Amino acid sequence: MQQHEFLARVRELGEYSDAGEAERVTRAVLGVLATRLRPDEVEDVAAQVPETLDEALREADGRGESFGVEEFCHRVAQATGARPRTAEWDASAVLTTLAEAVTGGQLNQILSQLPSGYAPLFGKPELAD
Repeated sequence: MQQHEFLARVRELGEYSDAGEAERVTRAVLGVLATRLRPDEVEDVAAQVPETLDEALREADGRGESFGVEEFCHRVAQATGARPRTAEWDASAVLTTLAEAVTGGQLNQILSQLPSGYAPLFGKPELAD
């Protein structure tokens, strides 16, 4: 998926007013995701996103921190200046697009590192327990 396609999909799902807003939210969400994943997984994901967006993952320095969906959304809210409910919407728009952009195997690798509560953010509610 090319950058313009990725951002167009995020813009559509998030109902953002322009591509700039979609890109700002995308970078914030990918940055928070990178802190949640192991460094090797961050590199694998970065290899499958558009080249200009991969830096949002790599710059965040994957640490494999352990935190749940509520903290994830809180961190997205801090990064974007949004309210927590809006941040959940933002996270879902970006992570659903990410799920469409990466291979099925890569998506499984990402979800295997996260508690089941994250699956709905990736547009995969059927995987949530």
